[in-house]
Amino acid sequence: MSDIPRLRPGDRLVIATHNAGKLREFRELFAPFGIELVSAGELGLPEPEETGTTFTENARLKAHAAAKGSSLLALSDDSGLCVDALGGDPGVYTADWAGVPRDFNRAMKRVEDALQAAGASSPGQRRASFNATLCLAHPDGRDVLYVGRCDGTLVWPPRGDQGHGYDPMFMPDGYDITFGEMAAETKHSWAPGQSGLSHRARAFAQFVENQIERA
Repeated sequence: MSDIPRLRPGDRLVIATHNAGKLREFRELFAPFGIELVSAGELGLPEPEETGTTFTENARLKAHAAAKGSSLLALSDDSGLCVDALGGDPGVYTADWAGVPRDFNRAMKRVEDALQAAGASSPGQRRASFNATLCLAHPDGRDVLYVGRCDGTLVWPPRGDQGHGYDPMFMPDGYDITFGEMAAETKHSWAPGQSGLSHRARAFAQFVENQIERA
């Protein structure tokens, strides 16, 4: 159990991101709770350099930078695509594979080229997982972590224009469509008391149970 105070309706929470797609997903997830979300980008906070080598390290870097800069509770997400045939790459470097400025069509092609070079052509050779680590940080330096994972298979060519990032090439287990073809409510498949489908929704379900005050 976290010793960080629980959030209540009307509270303000900083989402430690400059990524519009990620902020949109958090707003969808938080919709039932009446909590005011503001992003680090909207507050004009600098984007910290992600120097960690794990999702946990980078999640902590972002959350603590936002909490310190805003003097508010801050929630970060460090997430990425881990491809079995590529030894877990791109992993914590998932966004870096998209280059600067971010181009996830290029990133998906880079993953596909690497899979082809590895001879990974059958579905069983194209296994991957999306992983998410949430960090809730208090301005005084306390934090708590929640972790979620979603397993699936990579398809080519990409399908759908929903979601963001690598979603159009990721088909979660138990479905015959990609995250890029799913409506947001299907991708999350989350409600209070449920675990959710996406990696972020699964981590968020744990966060809700421990950090949000409900009537």
